[in-house]
Amino acid sequence: MSTSTTVSPFTGTYSVDPDHSSVAFAVRHMGVSTFRGSFAHIEGSVAVLDDGALELTGAAQAGSISIVSPVDFRNHVLGADFFDVEHHPAIAFESDPAHPNADGTITVEGRLTIRNITHSVVATGTWSAPVEDPYANMRAAIELTTVVDRRDYGMTWNAALPRGGDALGTDVTLTVHLELVGG
Repeated sequence: MSTSTTVSPFTGTYSVDPDHSSVAFAVRHMGVSTFRGSFAHIEGSVAVLDDGALELTGAAQAGSISIVSPVDFRNHVLGADFFDVEHHPAIAFESDPAHPNADGTITVEGRLTIRNITHSVVATGTWSAPVEDPYANMRAAIELTTVVDRRDYGMTWNAALPRGGDALGTDVTLTVHLELVGG
């Protein structure tokens, strides 16, 4: 069993570059495929603590979901059965201190809030050390994945399939790619 040592090449504070970052989701649909989507409007930051740990905060506007048509499908997902954007427009995340490992991996524990319901989550992934871009800014990246049960966030809608099973899976894979600017 190999172990990773904690290391942090990060210093200062970083902001999420929304043009080069993404928050995406994937869920089983009709038992035969995976439906994927994303959110266009995201924001966030990463603060580096004195011990080199990282604290991540971020939000996605649920109404910026990539579902455009058909309109009735979009309205259903944004309505009370799912995101209920009229009452809960944002999805938010706030981490505990997380330590980057020397092997380029990171485990981030924190709280995910959807529909004003908050649960603890653990996300795993990778990080890329800061580099200077052509405009004298420092850029770094963190990629994370976690799986949540959508029912834990009040998204309980489903429909039975004629031969058994449900139209929509309950496990949702969240994938977050953050390109960070700062330092």
